[in-house]
Amino acid sequence: MPRPREFVATPAALRRLRRDPTMAALIRTHGPARWRLRRPYAALCGSIISQQLSTKVARTILKRFRARFPTQDSLAKARLPALRAIGLSAQKSGYLRGIARFAKTGGLRGLDRFDDEPLIEQLTALKGVGVWTAHMFLMFSLGRPDVWPIGDYGIQKGAQQEYSVDGVAELSALGDRFAPYRSAAAIYLWRAID
Repeated sequence: MPRPREFVATPAALRRLRRDPTMAALIRTHGPARWRLRRPYAALCGSIISQQLSTKVARTILKRFRARFPTQDSLAKARLPALRAIGLSAQKSGYLRGIARFAKTGGLRGLDRFDDEPLIEQLTALKGVGVWTAHMFLMFSLGRPDVWPIGDYGIQKGAQQEYSVDGVAELSALGDRFAPYRSAAAIYLWRAID
């Protein structure tokens, strides 16, 4: 079966989210939640590059990265000065080379067969991959419908803006309202602050 290219919120997800008046207004404003799914290797590399960077800076470095290191082989063989020259820190350079080696040995094959929690454990065992990166991978590579990345600044800011939610406990409780469709709810919170 071919890999899907995008995730689209299902009618059931939209019905569930519309039960919440604030989310219903976001759906009316932004339309059905949908996003392009990225291949696992590209998704992990993109997430690592984007960690703790503004969107603009991350896009610039990603563009350079894709042009200079189009394959896993080219990245695995890359020397630190070449990675530093495109704007990567030494630490991120090491993480990315580790991801390339992991991918080359087949480590990214079959990840879609894992449930979310075991997959998060497996991914976070890789250097440079924390819970945030694992959550982004679940959403933007595997298209998992029930990811609630409460460690994400955009989610925190969107929840504060739209729901006056403050703190991890309140944010977690807000997410519980939208289960099992929290990924789409997250997309709407990101869109709310764009």
